[in-house]
Amino acid sequence: MASQPEKSPLAPSHFPPIPPVGGVRFSVASAGIKYVGRNDVMLAELSPGTAVAGVFTRSATRAASVLDCQEKIGLKMTQGAAIIVNSGNANAFTGKQGNLAVNDITTAVSKHLSIPKNRVFSSSTGVIGEPLPQEKITQCIGNLKANLDTSSISEAAQAIMTTDTYPKGAYSNIQTEDGPIILAGIAKGSGMIAPNMATMLVYLFTDAQIEQSALQGLLSEVNATTFNAITVDSDTSTSDTVLLAATGASRIRVTEKSNAFRQGLHQVMLDLAHQVVRDGEGARKFIEISVQGAIDDTDAKTHAMAIANSPLVKTAIAGSDPNWGRIVMAVGKSGAAANRDLLKIWFGEILVARDGWVSPTYREQDGAEYMKKSEIKIIIDLGIGVARSTVWTCDLTHQYININADYRS
Repeated sequence: MASQPEKSPLAPSHFPPIPPVGGVRFSVASAGIKYVGRNDVMLAELSPGTAVAGVFTRSATRAASVLDCQEKIGLKMTQGAAIIVNSGNANAFTGKQGNLAVNDITTAVSKHLSIPKNRVFSSSTGVIGEPLPQEKITQCIGNLKANLDTSSISEAAQAIMTTDTYPKGAYSNIQTEDGPIILAGIAKGSGMIAPNMATMLVYLFTDAQIEQSALQGLLSEVNATTFNAITVDSDTSTSDTVLLAATGASRIRVTEKSNAFRQGLHQVMLDLAHQVVRDGEGARKFIEISVQGAIDDTDAKTHAMAIANSPLVKTAIAGSDPNWGRIVMAVGKSGAAANRDLLKIWFGEILVARDGWVSPTYREQDGAEYMKKSEIKIIIDLGIGVARSTVWTCDLTHQYININADYRS
């Protein structure tokens, strides 16, 4: 098995001190699915009445657990619920065996926690195409139940990691007219990250009381500018899942019109999305790409993702090369509307190009110096409209190849 890569230089200094969320308990276990000497299964128990919303990968080859979750989202039930996640094996492209594994795991959780099976949501992450040894997971569920507590969210974040170099967590204390609401989340993701729904595994928990339909609407809306606005390598996973659970333990009612809750949700989701990019496999630079002056939002996003996914752009930034011609190339190839002679490009506050040519004020040495930074901002003004879009990515280094060349070793 390949050794765990060194912690990303872009990582936060520490895991945040996430307070307990009313109505949620966590536990972890070591099932030995792939990794030796570390926890690789996490269980989250959700109190009766919890509403669950979700967004998922649009991959045509999505995993059995994703298909199972999609069938269960939106069911209106008053019983408790649970989320169980394993790392080390994606249980994707495993045929009928994959469906059987999901059934066995969710049935076991259902029996141990005395909740309906259609209130058990499962996820798997890791190698694609290898049968999941579900018996290793089902044998752990008794211990998982016995060890449930309100303070193990950091351990849960560690248990769902694969090639991640650090656990990812974020939270917000949301102040409302009726009192405070807690919203917390954990995520895993490092490679095979591209927006075509969720881009990773993410689990969000709040003690707000909110109807499932409103919860789903808020999650889908905020997802568009957070998890769907990042990319590491342009590859969409088979297992991408984002689940948002609202337990109602605070007894503070929230509707889809609640700006405070929406802002808190956006804060937590964007924080986690950025953490995934900062842990991009082999990443050494965090890159923000803003496109403005587009005809519409779709064109703006298309241009931004064309730049963010370009290996030539990403490798130039890895080498601190201010090769702005590669950005011109990416805009031109995207297929969205653009006018060569109206295009403007900035590196941070440095105007690099305008009027279809290099800016007369631009100095190559300034661009080269800027590209040495660990956080890069690229701004493109198309000059043909008012729409805009911002996405985030990382550079592409030799280490990305090293990690993925022996991922299954």
